[in-house]
Amino acid sequence: MQPLPRPVDYKANFIQESHLLKKVSAATPSDKGASTPLPEIRLYPTPETLTEMKGYMMRFALLLCISIAASASSQTCDPKEDNDNPWVHVHETLIGCWTNFVGADRAEVHILNLNFSTTTGKVFNLEMTNAKPMNLILTSADTGYGLHNLNAEVHIYIHNLSTIALHGNQHHNNVHRQDFPTQDEELVKWAVQKFGGVTSFTTIRHLKSVTWTGAQGTKPGSSNCVLKKEDTSEKHFMVIETAPSFKSCSPQAQNPSGEVGLHIINIPESSSIRNVSVRVDTTETSVFLRGPEGTTWTFLNPQHTKFGSNNDILLPAMKLRIPPSVTLRSDIAVDVQRKALDYFKVTTFTSYTEIKPEDSMIFLVLQKKDNPAVAATTPETVNPITTNSPHQMPLLMQLYTSPDYRSPLDPNTKVQSDKRIYAEISGHTLGGIVLTIKVISCFVRSKGSCPVVKELPFISEACSLNSCPNSTRLSFSLDQLQELTSTTWDLECSVKLCYSEKCGDGGRVKRNLEVTQPCLQPPTPPCFDFGLPGVLGIAFGGFLIGVLLIGALWFIKIKTGYPTGLDMSSTAASLPGCPCSGAKRQPVSTNPSPSENSSANASIGSTQSTPTSSMA
Repeated sequence: MQPLPRPVDYKANFIQESHLLKKVSAATPSDKGASTPLPEIRLYPTPETLTEMKGYMMRFALLLCISIAASASSQTCDPKEDNDNPWVHVHETLIGCWTNFVGADRAEVHILNLNFSTTTGKVFNLEMTNAKPMNLILTSADTGYGLHNLNAEVHIYIHNLSTIALHGNQHHNNVHRQDFPTQDEELVKWAVQKFGGVTSFTTIRHLKSVTWTGAQGTKPGSSNCVLKKEDTSEKHFMVIETAPSFKSCSPQAQNPSGEVGLHIINIPESSSIRNVSVRVDTTETSVFLRGPEGTTWTFLNPQHTKFGSNNDILLPAMKLRIPPSVTLRSDIAVDVQRKALDYFKVTTFTSYTEIKPEDSMIFLVLQKKDNPAVAATTPETVNPITTNSPHQMPLLMQLYTSPDYRSPLDPNTKVQSDKRIYAEISGHTLGGIVLTIKVISCFVRSKGSCPVVKELPFISEACSLNSCPNSTRLSFSLDQLQELTSTTWDLECSVKLCYSEKCGDGGRVKRNLEVTQPCLQPPTPPCFDFGLPGVLGIAFGGFLIGVLLIGALWFIKIKTGYPTGLDMSSTAASLPGCPCSGAKRQPVSTNPSPSENSSANASIGSTQSTPTSSMA
């Protein structure tokens, strides 16, 4: 028999089970008076039970692994109040002004309007030992307790009925209480009347400390203090520290190297904010934005950003408003984080920020704090494209020599002016939104001391959404460039970006273009084929020409009036113009006889009149 497995001990009475083996044994009593002991019952699992237990354990282990994997693949974090967010910097746009005013006594005039909440502390510190000579006016509708550290040239003015209490160890006489208006505009007028002007007016929420840096507190421009919305962080002459107005956190598992960073920004439903401006100073970034209904997120530079939101997104550079891409009612941190991970199909995110501003408008800057000047470090290569506006979607122009758009031209390749050129202008999806590219006009500009600009007519080419979803195609001819001597040109096209039948300015896309004139071959002389008829014709023509020439010479000889039997040498001797003769000159008698003269004259006369009879 096989040995029984390890027993399972129980100290109570058991009901017999069908899937357990039971062994009962009785203990021997120690003495005769002892009562009969209860039998000892030991239960052993059957082999079938062991197999079933192994199956349960495997399923439990599998569920545990799945749970661990799910928790690892969907990292979340619990936000804590902290002003030291390394990624998202919140700038509230509050009422204020900044001028170039300096009083006649060389003292600046600054006004601080302090707003405190009931949930945060109301103790603040003024560190002004390095401050320029100034008159500082403090105003607040709330109760506050300030600790100041002044120098002898700083004077503080507080309203007589103000509940702000200031405490310091020195220069107690530099703190003055006076009766002045508490309304913003009226307070500015009072300061102008008392001190001659106002250098700055700053509204601060939940102040903890203000430290003057010692820099000049003026700004070039007007000396009139006109109150308007401003970014307090731009005032470099003081450093302002406030109580935390937002929560932030980051998951323990950060993004692996090379993965695009995801930043999540959440505004709770209880917030009154409705307008948020966002500037992204990091490249290859995804941003998930969640806010109350009616919130508008305005992206100032969306070219490197992918975004998703439950609110409207405004792209002012292209005058486009993109509707919400997700639906999310909950403002709980975990729900927002999981929705962002699911929307971008990633396993973790870089940062989560929960903002609780009290104003209706704020300005967010997404930038790594320890690297304020983030720039793309790509190697220098030959780039055939540029775009004029840095705040718009990057565009690419590629040239082809055939309508199949298969073999793109290298930027350094020269194209002949008698060829038709095909171009494709493409761009990336903006925030996951597909925008249609529409070409408005194209022109070429020559490079040289005397630039020439010529408009380039183009024809739109067919392009289906499947073959080119984010691009447009066109073609043009360079015939008009054949008359010009320049060979190096800039080809530039103006485009618009359209979404849902609404178009905005997309900027311009440009690339270099090298043009050559077509090779002109010299004309080939005609080739004559001489056959037998041609040869006979030429021979007969030559024979006929020879006969005619001989006949013409004979005719000329006849017309000269000399007989054929006449001695040519004597004739040549008597003709003028023929001095060289082979015959010997005969002496001529100077006194001919009258008979000879008469007979000779008669002979000559008869010969001239009737040459035929004389020859006979």
